[in-house]
Amino acid sequence: MLILQRKAGQSLVIGEDITVQVVSVDGTRVRLAISAPEDVPILRSELVTATAANRDSAMEEAAPTELLDLLGGVLDHKGTPAPPERKED
Repeated sequence: MLILQRKAGQSLVIGEDITVQVVSVDGTRVRLAISAPEDVPILRSELVTATAANRDSAMEEAAPTELLDLLGGVLDHKGTPAPPERKED
């Protein structure tokens, strides 16, 4: 991993056709401008991680009743909203 320090207005070049420019720095928040060919996907790492987790979850087999139990009683086992639980005094 390469670690660089850049100030607002400075940039770096990746390969021949990707440029990353620091637009602004505000506390711990950094705004970047990325110039790359349209065929190069640019994704936030948390979206890549969430997509992989969703894909893995979709591949796991679970019985429908197990999935309903995961909803925590929001739906009954017929798929309709469960009535609110009453507390006894």
